[in-house]
Amino acid sequence: MSEDKPAETVENTPAEASAIPNGKGHEPGEEISASAKTPLAEDGENPNRTENADTNLPESQEFLSGVEEKKTTRFTDFEGKTSFGMSVFNLGNAIMGSGILGLAYAMANAGVVLFLLLLTVVAVLSSYSIHLLLKSSGIVGIRAYEQLGYRAFGTPGKMAAGIAITLQNIGAMSSYLYIVKYELPLVIQAFLKVDKPAGEWYLNGNYLVIIVSIAVILPLALMKQLGYLGYTSGFSLSCMVFFLIAVIYKKFNVPCPFTDFSFNATSTTSWMNVTDPGGEEDPACIPKMANLNSQTAYTIPILAFAFVCHPEVLPIYTELRNATKKKMQHVANISIAIMYIMYFLAALFGYLTFYGEVEAELLHTYSRIDPYDTLILCVRVAVLTAVTLTVPIVLFPVRRAIQQMAFPNKTFYWPRHIAIAFILLLFINLLVIFAPNILGIFGVIGATSAPCLIFIFPAVFYIRIVPKEEEPLRSVPKILAACFAGIGFLFMTMSLSFIIIDWTTGTSKASSGH
Repeated sequence: MSEDKPAETVENTPAEASAIPNGKGHEPGEEISASAKTPLAEDGENPNRTENADTNLPESQEFLSGVEEKKTTRFTDFEGKTSFGMSVFNLGNAIMGSGILGLAYAMANAGVVLFLLLLTVVAVLSSYSIHLLLKSSGIVGIRAYEQLGYRAFGTPGKMAAGIAITLQNIGAMSSYLYIVKYELPLVIQAFLKVDKPAGEWYLNGNYLVIIVSIAVILPLALMKQLGYLGYTSGFSLSCMVFFLIAVIYKKFNVPCPFTDFSFNATSTTSWMNVTDPGGEEDPACIPKMANLNSQTAYTIPILAFAFVCHPEVLPIYTELRNATKKKMQHVANISIAIMYIMYFLAALFGYLTFYGEVEAELLHTYSRIDPYDTLILCVRVAVLTAVTLTVPIVLFPVRRAIQQMAFPNKTFYWPRHIAIAFILLLFINLLVIFAPNILGIFGVIGATSAPCLIFIFPAVFYIRIVPKEEEPLRSVPKILAACFAGIGFLFMTMSLSFIIIDWTTGTSKASSGH
């Protein structure tokens, strides 16, 4: 099949397909594709040749190499070995991220029915955009997101795709470190049984983010290869499943309205004291089916942020055993369906636990009930471990993109390798320290890079790459693709406009602390 035989143009740029573009990782080992490994010496060649050549590889190439010391084929000759089920797992893991923590807040500000409608629309559109990517990939035989951009629009297309992926990953890293900033102090406070913090430095989230970045993330990010950390992708997904189970369980163990742990009996939250003397159901505990307010503008960006997996689709397509467009589309549909169910359940039960008082980061809201709750403490520790180990994995493709844009075809150079990692971590730390709420990160990244990666780029790549002889510009598929790109521009414009208006009016929770 034509879609299974990449064009020879890919051979000249093996580094383009070498990394995991959105940084969320695969399970390493036997089922990792050749695009994620360094080609070893051919039989009969000098075995030392590979070792010497490895030092001259571009820094953008093979950062997850070295998982196994065995011969691999080139991308153009590669036959996938990953099973259908494992491919579903890998793509599901690529979809799942910190965005799940903000979905309950999105439901609280959109209402159950409106949220479900928007969630369904974003999921269906994500599946359609994957169809466009697979069709474009099959035409030209390229299975790297940036290279599709290069094939469609030349260097500007490649740069645009690289910048969007970079912004998306910077947003992901920022959201991970923001979780560290606000969850790690609560974990330490719970272990030390500190009821009323008095400004201790070890309970200051800003200090803890810097310490974790220097002591854990930076050393891992400075490594030349991070193959073994690919296993954390499975651990991260397991943590999010654990989080979902805990959210569902706590819904049936938290009364509404409840006493805020951080307040005493004479100073409680205003929404507690709304019991109707006539015995009617408390208005604060009635879910809203539809809701429109200034915070509703963040719903679509949060959902878009939660469904971004498109740069990961093509590498997983490459790894799939007996790969065809139809089979990969089934993988995508099943993965999106599973995440759709998990997202809706997490949002629904999180919302039905706290209703209008749910915060932008759901896990942080549970500290208002009981900061010493054992189950929530276990969830916090698991999520903190997962996000901390995920940051270095996400950083590597960002550094790769910077390398390709600023230093193309340069050989590996340790000072540059270290400097890019240090500058990236410094920038992200400053962003996390001075960004008072994770909602701003979800909103801005979800309103800019996410629509590009999900809607706009797949559509315009499809229109440019598919030959006019096969599908004229006025054919139904290309008209639908053009409309799809228009929807992306509309989502981006509307979301950014509402978010900016929300910021300027000073009512946004993204411009204020918890």
